[in-house]
Amino acid sequence: MAKLILLCFLAVFCFALTSDAATYMVGDTSGWDISSDIDSWVSDKTFKIGDVLLFQYSSYHNVCEVTKESFQSCNTRDKLRTYSNGNTTVTLSNGGNRYFVCGNQLHCLGGMKLQVNVEDDKTASTVAAPEAQPGATIPQPSSKSNNPSTVIPTSSGFAIGGADGLVIAFLCLTATKLFLYQT
Repeated sequence: MAKLILLCFLAVFCFALTSDAATYMVGDTSGWDISSDIDSWVSDKTFKIGDVLLFQYSSYHNVCEVTKESFQSCNTRDKLRTYSNGNTTVTLSNGGNRYFVCGNQLHCLGGMKLQVNVEDDKTASTVAAPEAQPGATIPQPSSKSNNPSTVIPTSSGFAIGGADGLVIAFLCLTATKLFLYQT
């Protein structure tokens, strides 16, 4: 009976390692702060369903999830959700765009806002880039800087998944079988 319990435990543990979810600390070491260049931070990230955003911030800030319209205008009155504990995790459970702002409108207007595009199975396929409209102006990059003399590492998220996860799961199950047949 003990062998069966051990086998079940190891099988569940091995399959748990195959998760593709990643955790991203918003703003990296700067966190969710007015000094963070959130636009640059998010620019090289690809978010998937199941990923987690970790917002770390001081008592001067909070995290509000808002609609696209409220995001664009920094309307901090019409919130979908508000978090204020200083250490907020948000699981990206659906595909599509999600919008987050600091509840202090001046901070939002200063760039403390985040748009996340969460890929689902449908958006993971190749999609053509949008074409520029004739006569459209190109927005200028943000003038904010995180002190260029300091190198700040970026978070790439941590995940064991895909082929790596399957190899680990296979090795765990093989080791379990060998252990059970020896005894």
